[in-house]
Amino acid sequence: MRLPTGTVTFLFTDIEGSTRILQQASEAFGALLDAHAAIIREHVTARGGTVVSTEGDSHFCVFTSASSAVAATAGLQLALTEHRWPSGMEIRVRVGLHTGEGRLGGDDYVGLDVNRAARVSQAGHGGQILLTNATRELVRADLPEGATLHDLGRQRLKDLAAPEHLFQLIVPGVPSVFPPLRSIDARPNNLPADVTSFVGRVAEITAVRELLTGHRLVTLTGPGGTGKTRLGRRVAWEALGEFDDGAWFVDLSPIVDPNLVASAIGQVLEVREQPDRPLVDALKAHLADRRILFVLDNLEQVTAAGPLVADLLASASGLRVLATSRVPLHIYGEQEYPVLPLAVPHVDPDAPVDVASLVESEAVRLFIERARAARPDLRLDADDARAVAEICARLDGLPLAIELAAARTKLLPPRALLQRLDSALTLLASTAMDLPPRQRTLRGAIDWSYDLLDDPDRELFARLAVFRGGFTLGTAESVAAGAIDGRPALDVMAGIESLLDKSLLRASQTDHAGEVRIAMLETIREYALERLAATGAEDAIRRRHADTFLALAEAAEPHLTGADLAQWLDRLTHEHDDVRAALSWAIETGEAATGLRIGYAVWRFWHQRGHLREGRDWLSRLVGLAGAAT
Repeated sequence: MRLPTGTVTFLFTDIEGSTRILQQASEAFGALLDAHAAIIREHVTARGGTVVSTEGDSHFCVFTSASSAVAATAGLQLALTEHRWPSGMEIRVRVGLHTGEGRLGGDDYVGLDVNRAARVSQAGHGGQILLTNATRELVRADLPEGATLHDLGRQRLKDLAAPEHLFQLIVPGVPSVFPPLRSIDARPNNLPADVTSFVGRVAEITAVRELLTGHRLVTLTGPGGTGKTRLGRRVAWEALGEFDDGAWFVDLSPIVDPNLVASAIGQVLEVREQPDRPLVDALKAHLADRRILFVLDNLEQVTAAGPLVADLLASASGLRVLATSRVPLHIYGEQEYPVLPLAVPHVDPDAPVDVASLVESEAVRLFIERARAARPDLRLDADDARAVAEICARLDGLPLAIELAAARTKLLPPRALLQRLDSALTLLASTAMDLPPRQRTLRGAIDWSYDLLDDPDRELFARLAVFRGGFTLGTAESVAAGAIDGRPALDVMAGIESLLDKSLLRASQTDHAGEVRIAMLETIREYALERLAATGAEDAIRRRHADTFLALAEAAEPHLTGADLAQWLDRLTHEHDDVRAALSWAIETGEAATGLRIGYAVWRFWHQRGHLREGRDWLSRLVGLAGAAT
């Protein structure tokens, strides 16, 4: 399918109340959906349009002629109105039209004009046809017979910085009286409009909205740079229509005194403290009979304000709070939702690159969109697409890191950028001075999290950086607990719990024995390694690490021919990256004897799990090192 470019008219449709119809129709819903889709496709193709994609009950179509798009829309709405639907299950479709630039990104359209058309559709009601002024200017002298346009004025739509002038197409035989549009102006709010496009996170948005339905406090947690704030704002936009008294964004990043949180909320709501009435009491009175959503952003700086949040929730049954924080608030009734990095594609170095498949990855799509903002003429061949995928993987799918890297494509093409990404923490320095200070660089984002740690947690954070493949509580205690050079021993369990709470560690998986494994994102680990070097304890920690995995290897060795072979193979598989790290340390430091002991202990593992070439290479290097030392 070849899609048109240049000036085109985009058309979006979706069924109003589809969930209700699904519940009523049950197994018959598929037939209703098919009948509706057939009507849309018939009228779109009859007028020379193309159905670009469908998702659920939604259609995305494109026309080279605005007049043809309007004629097709009038025809399909009339046909849907006249169709004999089962009683109570009438299909009513809202339609949005916008004319703009048809710019392709892979096999789909990208850019603000597509987003604008989608937002226009979402503002309408079932049976309603909405046009932007750009489309109206092209069709007002060429409307379908009997059709007229009704001026709905300028409306603020989700994610669009400026109001959009909208018109309703009135078609004879189609309902023409509707409630007010579902525009931002219909619900009070102060939600910031995104300056850049929002990419992906469809499943996360759905999940968080469902949590908000059943829980009055939902906290989005994750380290700096994972996109908590953007996700929180997007969820608030999506849920805005559910809150009669609006959604309110409260930025707490400048606040370090928890006593000032009530003041920040009051400022947003324009609720003031009175001489005879404390501000908290005024807030309670203001919220008492309202259905309202708060987005409390960067709450980790003032977690001591948790009791205030709990107090407001207890006093106002219509209040919902969506918080973003590195740590959960530990308030009764809180539902935590960890915000993970974007999924990154696996790139087989020996297989041809499927560019279309790579572009489907949210991380790659984010990189491309941000790169095109810096370099609009960016085009990706197969090698470039592979490089972008590897960059995203190198950056662990962290949105902030990806955005900072993408900005560098103004000077460096993807392949050159990848070659220079030896250290993400030194290359990625943002020049976008309008970003908050803590987000100007990836280092700034991680610094901000690190600076809030107490001294024992900082020490543990640095020591744990030595692990390459994650760790269990047992291996962490073996490596990081003991005193070093006069520094006291550390409570590793308490420290890990604290670092998990602060999102500098993440529980990644459960191993063969059902024990939780813990890991750092790679970019955070690189930062922690720098901190480890600065402590002066790096040599001692690396030696402990090597000794720990030497002990593990020698403990495993007798079991690699025993009845519990499978269990030990699985354990060594989990720890293989750190066995490799221990071997690397042995070679780098000339500790050939330690390395050879590890190699001799795990050679059966290498054999059983298909690492023979790697094992031979390690042993060859170690034997050579030992020979050179004699």
